[in-house]
Amino acid sequence: MNDHSPVMELVHVLRAVTVEFDLLGAEFAAHHGLHPTDVRALIHLLDAAREDIPATPGWLGRQMRLNSAGTTALVDRLERLQLVRRTKDTVDRRRVLLEVEEKATELGWSFFGPVIAEVVAVAEGFDTGELETVRSFLTAVLHSTQQARAT
Repeated sequence: MNDHSPVMELVHVLRAVTVEFDLLGAEFAAHHGLHPTDVRALIHLLDAAREDIPATPGWLGRQMRLNSAGTTALVDRLERLQLVRRTKDTVDRRRVLLEVEEKATELGWSFFGPVIAEVVAVAEGFDTGELETVRSFLTAVLHSTQQARAT
């Protein structure tokens, strides 16, 4: 495929955005004494809360592709930093749930808030049809990358 075709140019822009978000995440992690894995775990936990998914240590381990010992070390570290807490599931008391502490949310907003505000401002310049096209494209890209990782 021609490297300058409109489709390849879109691929290159998407890659550049991905790299920039990754660099922002690394900056955030370094600024707060975290490992990039900690940041990814917090993102997974925030997404789970937003989607009403019960986030157990086992669930987080699967999302992160970590074994049980690695997941325990990760959760212990996040709990020690007061970014995550373990709670008993009110439905199944044998199950432990992971919840993001307000401190983590505040740190995230203080760092990423301006970027999110800029993204929102850009998106507000698009009409509903354009936003649906962008959402549809990004969702399809997300699914294809998730499938590639699964194999």
